Amino acid sequence: MGGGATLIAGAGLSSGPLVDAAAAVHSTSGTLASWGLVTSGALAAPWLVAPWLVAVLVALVAGVLDWRVRRIPNWLTVSGAAAGILIHTVLLRWPGLKTALLGMALGLGVLLPFVIARSLGAGDWKLAGALGACLGPAQLLNVLMAAILVAGVMALGVVIWKGRLKQTFLNIAHMLAALVSLHMPGPEVSLDNPQSTKIPFGVALALAVVFYGIGKASGRM
Repeated sequence: MGGGATLIAGAGLSSGPLVDAAAAVHSTSGTLASWGLVTSGALAAPWLVAPWLVAVLVALVAGVLDWRVRRIPNWLTVSGAAAGILIHTVLLRWPGLKTALLGMALGLGVLLPFVIARSLGAGDWKLAGALGACLGPAQLLNVLMAAILVAGVMALGVVIWKGRLKQTFLNIAHMLAALVSLHMPGPEVSLDNPQSTKIPFGVALALAVVFYGIGKASGRM
């Protein structure tokens, strides 16, 4: 069972990883565009809404579990990824399989450095892979950017509420120093730090999927 717990705020910090994740997602979007994988009107055909329904269901269950028990189980992420791959393959055959696998690889690849740095939980990481299998790389990029923004707002609210702005700025400095020196950040910005306040990134992902899906269905995105 994978841990669903999360980007770090306050003493553990969410701001540094959020900025890095946003930069990683933005740079990846340019690469996908050059490959012709970022397209508009992904839900032009009504039957293509099926992968979104699976993504919303998986995200909602994961968000509730992450909020309540800070854990996203493997059975949910694995079954979500399998369902996404199956639906894409049935609907679009080989191109659909390719889209699902690329989406899953993107979700796992972009967030892997933050799992290694212990600033993101393994459950959140696997959830991003499952959502990638459901949505494909182009839609996943939009969801990840939205989730990062949501998590940033959540983190800001937490650090203000707990009066940890000073510690947060210090942790940002530690993260930047680690990036410049190409070293892993210290334990003060790790999920292992018992003093850190955790932001459930699975909840942010769930909110992003739901609201982005509503926007796509209404034709506003």
